[in-house]
Amino acid sequence: MSRRRRIYEGKAKILYEGPEPGTLIQHFKDDATAFNAKKHSVIDGKGVLNNRISEHIFTNLNDMGIPTHFIRRLNMREQLIREVEIIPLEVVVRNVAAGSLAKRLGLEEGTQLPRSIIEFYYKNDELNDPLVTEEHITAFGWATPQELDDIMALAVRVNDFLAGLFLGVGIRLVDFKIECGRLWENDMMRVVVADEISPDSCRLWDLKTNEKMDKDRFRRDLGGLLEAYQEVAQRLGILPEQDRPPVTGPTLVQ
Repeated sequence: MSRRRRIYEGKAKILYEGPEPGTLIQHFKDDATAFNAKKHSVIDGKGVLNNRISEHIFTNLNDMGIPTHFIRRLNMREQLIREVEIIPLEVVVRNVAAGSLAKRLGLEEGTQLPRSIIEFYYKNDELNDPLVTEEHITAFGWATPQELDDIMALAVRVNDFLAGLFLGVGIRLVDFKIECGRLWENDMMRVVVADEISPDSCRLWDLKTNEKMDKDRFRRDLGGLLEAYQEVAQRLGILPEQDRPPVTGPTLVQ
């Protein structure tokens, strides 16, 4: 097997050069991080689950005509994706008060919001991904007004789909994060959904018990992260029994 050229490595994924121009291979790692990697563990099998869940969601988005970078899953840990120019924003859609929003506004966690709220965070680890406004985004040239309109339209459509998808399997979509990128096709450019959508990037609560089924289990030292991700995959019907990664404890990384 020829050695692949690594393009980029983030907290949870590695990007390799793809087999054809304009493509990349996205590899899902087992690393679990929180608070901009100040907290870090390796949880065997997490990358496999995120790969499968993200594949399922992106395939459905593509089928619905919502443009994404996803082409197909290659194996248990890797996807073939289109190469895009990532817009340096984390786009967070909130349906229920939780996390930083609850703290900032003094809301009780679990409070249903009057309507879905879209927030933007500037992707910069050194600055701890600060909350920014549309004025900041356009003034500093991170995205144009038209691109912002496209991003918000994508976020609303993804929220509608995800809320229905998870509600159908007894899960409440509290909030989620997406990233978007510019996909160039000849002289034409369009904004597409990129990165991943998985329990790493969503807050998911059991509809009956409010049990957390997402990365908050790691952030808040609740334990059982892998089991929670497996439960999400099982409810979505995408993880055959023989494909389940072994359940092991986290490996602490100093």
